[in-house]
Amino acid sequence: MMWQKDTDRSWWQQPLRVIQTNMQVKDTGLINPQKLASQIKELGANVLVFNTGGIYAWYPSRVRFHTVNNHLPAHTDLLKDLIQACHDQELRFIARFDFSKAEDDIYLQRPEWFVRKEEGLPDIIGAARPGPWPLLLSTCINGGYRNEEVAIPVLQEVLSRYEIDGIFFNAPGYVFCRCEGCQRKYADLYGKELPRVSADLEKDFAARCFDDNMENMYRTIKAEREEVPMVLYYNLHRDHLGKRVEMTDMLCTEPQDVLSLGHHRIPEFWMPALSIKVGRSVPGRPAPFGIVHSCPGMDWRHTGLPTAEYRFWLAQVPANGGQIWHSLTGIPDTITDKRILRTVSELNRNTAKLADYMDGAVPVAQIALLWNAGRAAEGWAEALINKQIPFNVLLPESVGDWRLEQYKAVLIPDETHYTPEVLTALEEYVGAGGCMIAEGTLTSKLKTVTGGARTAETSRETAGHAVCEGPHEMSTTQRLHRLLGVRDDLYNSEYLTASYLRFCGEENPLWSGMEDTELIPHRGRVTYCKPLSDDVRVLATLVPPFSPLESVGAPPERASLAVKETDLPLAMEHKWRRGRVLYFPFSLSALMNEFKLAEHDQLLANAVSYAVMRRPLVSVTSCPGLQVTLFRKDNQLLLHLVNGAGRRPLAATLPLHQIEVAVRLEGASVSCTVEQLIAGEMLEGALENGVLTFTVPRLEVWECLCIPFAAAHPLNFGL
Repeated sequence: MMWQKDTDRSWWQQPLRVIQTNMQVKDTGLINPQKLASQIKELGANVLVFNTGGIYAWYPSRVRFHTVNNHLPAHTDLLKDLIQACHDQELRFIARFDFSKAEDDIYLQRPEWFVRKEEGLPDIIGAARPGPWPLLLSTCINGGYRNEEVAIPVLQEVLSRYEIDGIFFNAPGYVFCRCEGCQRKYADLYGKELPRVSADLEKDFAARCFDDNMENMYRTIKAEREEVPMVLYYNLHRDHLGKRVEMTDMLCTEPQDVLSLGHHRIPEFWMPALSIKVGRSVPGRPAPFGIVHSCPGMDWRHTGLPTAEYRFWLAQVPANGGQIWHSLTGIPDTITDKRILRTVSELNRNTAKLADYMDGAVPVAQIALLWNAGRAAEGWAEALINKQIPFNVLLPESVGDWRLEQYKAVLIPDETHYTPEVLTALEEYVGAGGCMIAEGTLTSKLKTVTGGARTAETSRETAGHAVCEGPHEMSTTQRLHRLLGVRDDLYNSEYLTASYLRFCGEENPLWSGMEDTELIPHRGRVTYCKPLSDDVRVLATLVPPFSPLESVGAPPERASLAVKETDLPLAMEHKWRRGRVLYFPFSLSALMNEFKLAEHDQLLANAVSYAVMRRPLVSVTSCPGLQVTLFRKDNQLLLHLVNGAGRRPLAATLPLHQIEVAVRLEGASVSCTVEQLIAGEMLEGALENGVLTFTVPRLEVWECLCIPFAAAHPLNFGL
């Protein structure tokens, strides 16, 4: 019997909790299908992802060159039995395929299917691995193995013989290859020779190879069994999600907490949260999967992450509206670190408590961040998370789907490419009363590029922020300057050190919380700009360097500021039509990324507070390490709190106490009773002037607070 909870939707459009058991072939004989399915269900999952084909076939494959796992039982079909056992337990079964590598005996017979490195040699994986293993070699994404000769027949074989519920491709990405097939493809696409090193490739070549391969897979799946969904990766930094969703049914991302890189390279704490936010920015798709490996690095894959760190990392996925996908090495019977199983079970239980609440819930935020996949966008996202400011993500390629009117402010990070479409959307938004907050240096180039397609002459200011694309660059650039409130006669500085930002004027909204100092640290390049008109107010100015960097410390007798105050703007407010633009002509995000100073986070938080007219939709006690997200479903608000307090990697959970929460619900009838959905306890609050306040007495790792309301008219929640 095939399990179906909601007959109006396919199974993969319903709330899912996934466990992937990455099996070793030598453990094949330890698999008891009925026991494994029962264990997966006991761990709180409703989907199992299991090895099926590619490097090894976990079934008696008849496709030539498809290496069969020689540890399979002789008198039964393990794959068939496991699928049936899962269905008996009302679990869905997703088949995992990995065609990225193959054994050396295949290479010896079909060498043209394999990657050729820069020097023409094959790409051998794990040649020094101990034990009697055949060599593995990387297969070419454009070659026969990953297409019509092996991968396509394997998919057809599995889809026709087994009642799998979904398909997932592991390691589907492009690997640089100089085989003759890749050389021909490159020449056909670009009319020139394939470069000898990957750094010289055309920027879109890897993506085009990936797209061609995955579109082939997707067509094959749908031709065989249209109802079977495909799961495909997206990357936080380099993928065009608008195109990605055209070749898959579900998206997944892999925010890994790789502690084995060393503490100096520890992954950013916000990686799961931001990865899910980006994935959710594509409309009309199921919530993306967040795949989290249980180990602190693949070189330590047989042990688990520190429990406190693991719990914090996992909780960010569902708290940001994603679906959890646990990636384990082995099955419960072979996993010796039982901390992993306890943590997986706990997270799944808590997620299941929220499933009906979060199913179909939409994020609510006053702030939108334009995601340009750069370090600048990361810096702004980190500051927003640090200051407990909920935000949504906008993708430039989806500009046609933006609904900017739902936001009080739109944040534009450094190095954003202002295409004509993006700039037009921002002009319309600000003109209608919105607030735009932008940063970064500007181009002073005003070349006239007339009519026709964009050419190589189109100006790009690669060192700074404002990159204007399009056939009419002069008008686009000038339009941007007009929107920001600066004149066209711009000059860009050298890289400044030992410089400061000075706040200007009385009742300066950017100065809030920092009134005891006139100066905060500054570093980096600045666009020396002049206000366009009297509609521009200067809120902060540059204090230029008092010394070269090599002499800032000695002698102190010469540490006087050479110039204590200038009229060179570092922050400006432009009242434009019905809206406002706040512009920082330097990279605030670079300071936040590099130095992690509270003053820089506070500066951005003050800009956001000013944009929402000091009427935030939600505010909480400022606690380092606390993350806040907000969702709405029907007449309920769902407020998630995730606790990451402490020095990472977290060795212990440090509970947060007496967290005061205020939620603005003007125009609604609100119950003063708030339910903690994970703890199962009720909190009493107070309502005054449309603002509900309550206190969370103790937060361990993760809590979701349900706030019911009733309204005679649709609420915009202060947006």
